[in-house]
Amino acid sequence: MMDRRTFGKVVGLATGATVASLAGLQAFPAASAAARGAAPALPAVTPGTHTSFASLKQVKAGLLDIGYAEAGPAGGPVVICLHGWPYDIHSFVDVAPLLAAQGYRVIVPYLRGHGTTRFLSAKTFRNAQQSAIALDIIALMNALRIDQAVLAGFDWGSRTADIIAALWPERCKALVSVSGYLITNLEANLAPLAPKAEYAWWYQYYFATERGRQAMRDKGKRHDLSRLVWDTVSPTWDFDDATFERTAAAFDNPDYAAIVIHNYRWRLSLAEGERRYDAVERRLQARPRINVPTITLDAELDPFTAPPGDGSAYRDMFTGAYDHRTLKGIGHNLPQEAPTAFAQAVVDADRL
Repeated sequence: MMDRRTFGKVVGLATGATVASLAGLQAFPAASAAARGAAPALPAVTPGTHTSFASLKQVKAGLLDIGYAEAGPAGGPVVICLHGWPYDIHSFVDVAPLLAAQGYRVIVPYLRGHGTTRFLSAKTFRNAQQSAIALDIIALMNALRIDQAVLAGFDWGSRTADIIAALWPERCKALVSVSGYLITNLEANLAPLAPKAEYAWWYQYYFATERGRQAMRDKGKRHDLSRLVWDTVSPTWDFDDATFERTAAAFDNPDYAAIVIHNYRWRLSLAEGERRYDAVERRLQARPRINVPTITLDAELDPFTAPPGDGSAYRDMFTGAYDHRTLKGIGHNLPQEAPTAFAQAVVDADRL
């Protein structure tokens, strides 16, 4: 269990100018950098080629016992791949082997409330505000003695990676962010969107109701709701039932409903966060720019990217080396629908 004093050290590490080691740990060696020069063109892989990870591990980190997949050489430069909702580590099941073959050590954690990740204490508030999830990944890096990594994600994972890149750039060697800059500004989030955009977010408003909370607590209803989201936000992805069921198993986590409901209610200012994260949230509400090397990706058929294109809507939020790509015919779950393009973006971002 992490007591208040230890938690304070973790937050202090994260919010200071330099992130040092956790109490009792020595400073971590920097991950080796990939060789500079033109990135190799990765071999094409058919989505769904892989169905599982060879190595699944657990590590106590911060407030959690985090479950994660690992691939590639232990001494390789690190890539951390971060999933979204309603997804899990299998979004990267084809990405990880591609990166491992390039010599990367690939870490794919279950976010809090998903899969085998568990809270260490029953007393910890099941909080899913953006800063809490980002600090989970900082704690994971500390626990695994990873000083710096390429961070790559989509959905909740993009937001988490963006936060770390913005506030703790010394921990982020490069960034791949699907849908661009996703750090939540609570004040701006109160303003209504265009009707078509609001329509795409229907479940966010459903989760704001008691009816939605009860649905998420019901195993069958959350299963079917998640499947509906998969079908509608990835309209051309020809996945089979087994693909969905492998991910749906991660929704059986005892904290899943609480985490999902809190995340979406917090974003709409309908649920409070925790005071322990206030200092970090104040920095995030100022819309910090990101100056680490970055590649942003838009999926043409993702209903939450409006409109997909050249990234001009968020271009000014990235002040370092930068590239943007739009993937034609791809929906929201970009790394699982287009694993080669996602992995290529990681390799290329590492060389910007």
